[in-house]
This record gives sequence, C-alpha cells and structure tokens, in this order.
Amino acid sequence: MNKISITGLSCAIVCIAANFMNAQTSIQVKNTQNFSRNEIVSLSISQLKGFLGKNKAEDLRIKDAQNNYVTIQWIDNDGDGKNDEVLFQTNIDAKKTNSYKIVADSKTTIPESKLTTYSRLVPERVDDYTWENDKIAFRVYGPKGQAEALAGVKGSTLSSGVDIWFKRTEKSVINEWYKGYLTDPMYYHKDTRGEGYDPYHVGDSRGTGGIGIWKDEKLQVSQNFISSKTITEGPLRTVFELTYAPWSEFGVKETKRISLDLGSNFSKFESIFETEKPAPNYTIGISLHKNEGESKLNDKDGYYLHWEKIDDAFVGEGIVVNPKIVEKSVAFKSETPDQSNLLVITKPQKKLTYYAGFAWQKSGQIQTQKDWENILQKQSQIVANPLLITVK
Repeated sequence: MNKISITGLSCAIVCIAANFMNAQTSIQVKNTQNFSRNEIVSLSISQLKGFLGKNKAEDLRIKDAQNNYVTIQWIDNDGDGKNDEVLFQTNIDAKKTNSYKIVADSKTTIPESKLTTYSRLVPERVDDYTWENDKIAFRVYGPKGQAEALAGVKGSTLSSGVDIWFKRTEKSVINEWYKGYLTDPMYYHKDTRGEGYDPYHVGDSRGTGGIGIWKDEKLQVSQNFISSKTITEGPLRTVFELTYAPWSEFGVKETKRISLDLGSNFSKFESIFETEKPAPNYTIGISLHKNEGESKLNDKDGYYLHWEKIDDAFVGEGIVVNPKIVEKSVAFKSETPDQSNLLVITKPQKKLTYYAGFAWQKSGQIQTQKDWENILQKQSQIVANPLLITVK
C-alpha cells in the first residue's frame, strides 16, 4: 500500500509540475467599435514577462479559440539584438472579444503566412526604397537618384514625395516588377499581367503622404532620403527607417519610420524632427495632379480624401491624423506643375504620426468614392479607438 501511495504521490507531483511548466497565458482582444476589424495585434515584452520568465521566447506559440496555431512575428525595434514585441493577426467582429492562448511548444512549427508584407532598398533601380502588403505598394527615392537628377540624368527623380503602385493581386510584386524593369524600363508602368502597375506621377508633389512646411502660400520640402535601414520585412508587418539631410529655412533634421501591416490600406508614418529654429508647422500632402479630381477635407474627424481618375479607373488617396494636432487643411491649386496638393497643416511637434494610403478601383477593394470614404472613416475610428488587449 505504501509503495502504491508513494508512486501515486510521485505521479501527482510530476503531473502538477508538468502542468505548471505548460501553464497557458490568455489574451483577450476586444473591439469596441460597431464594425469588424482585421488587424495586427502587438504584445510587448513587458506584457509577456510572466510567460518569458518561465519559457524561452523561441518556444512561444499562440493559439486561437479553435485551438489552431496562428502566425506570429517577433520584432527588434531598436536594433539591440533583443526582441521588443511579438505580433499576430486578429479578425474580430463588431463589439466582440476574441480569445487566444500563449503556450510553450518547441515541437510545433510556427505556421507560415500565405500573404506577406515586404520592403527593401532597390539598388537595381538606382536606390528606391519600396514597400508593400497584400493590398498596396509604395516607394520613395534615395540619394543616388537625387545625384542623378541634379546631374540631369533622364528618368531620375528628385523628390521626397511618396509614390504609389496600383496592385490587383495579393501576392508580393516588388522583386518581380524590378526584375522586369532590368530588361524593360517600362515593365511595371504597363498593366499587362493582371497584377497592376505604376501610372502615378509624383514629381515634386507630395505624392500620397509626403510632408513639408507651409509658409507664405509655399511648401518647403526636403530632397530625397540620404540613408535607409530595414528593421523587419514581414510577414505581418514591415518596418524601415529613412533619414533626410537638413531642409527648409528652419534646418529640419528628419528621421522617418514607416510601417505597413498586412491587410491594411494605410502606411503608418512617424517623423521625428530636430530643428535649428522653431518650425511654424508640419504639413502632410496628397498630389492633386492636374486638379481634375475631387477633394474632401474633414478636420473634425481627422481624415482627408482625394478621388481621381488615372487612365481608365479611379483611385482614392487619403490621410488620417489625430484631429487634435490639425491647424487647418486646404486643397491648394496652382498653375505650376506638381505644386497642387491637398495640404493638412499640423501643429509643430517633435514627433508627427499619421497614416497615408489608397485603394484602386481595379483591385476590387472599392468601386465608388463613398466606398473609399467609408474606409477612411473606419481608419480614423481605428486610430482613435485601438483594440483593447488584456494578457493574463
């Protein structure tokens, strides 16, 4: 009897220890809004302290309510070699709460995402920096391109405006389109493959989301970025950083961090400024091109819409920003090429955060201007009302 009792006791101890080691951490994700949301959730290292105190980060897995493992992505935001946050994607109905579990499981491979974000510097096309997700793609221009433009090289671009690429495929296109460019410089300017193309003109305009300083009815802007650093390519979020040489009469030094989440129509821009003398404002813009589109300004809710036809289809471009920092907005029209811009003039601050993005009619995401405005309205509510995350 004693032998049996001791054996039973030993088994109980072992089982309790095993359960302790495999203790699960719960995550509650709450959507307070009256529309469904498909977003990337971030858990900081501090939120994971309880789990990581007992388990290795590389063993961390996340399960949904159906007990399925979900794709996760670790990010080291400051480049110190240590992860700062882990990401996963949630699709959550209006006014609902989704539940997830964090478990330690070194034997199960983290599921790969079928779709991905991506970004990189592109030396084969001078030195563009290009980024994308499953819905949209962007690019900006670098120092070699600036040098060539100043030297008069045909096809080069001198601009800190933001270019946009029209996609109608969920797959990544950056590498394929630039590979095609090497044999045909017009490769990605032609919509012949059913994937989309780049018909958008930036020039010296702000493109979709470029910034400047508005003074005396003129926009002071930087030239091309002078350095870039990829922080993470994806698959759930791509993040990179650009620096700009001092610009404007105010001697603005700018570091711009840009991120794009899977499933979003908007890149997040975070610009940090240092100035030689105080700047009167920082202004976010959208090109009005030849002033043939329609603009809608909403200072109350902090979203700004432009709707225009490019070639044979419409595209909606937009900006979303905290309305509390907006001084005024204007659809500024000029006879000078590339100087017509929708301008959102914000209060001067050390860090400016805003979202800029678009949707193309041929992608199937939108068909009307109202469709695009609905997406902008939702994005402004998303920014104002983040998902509520509870980790226990």
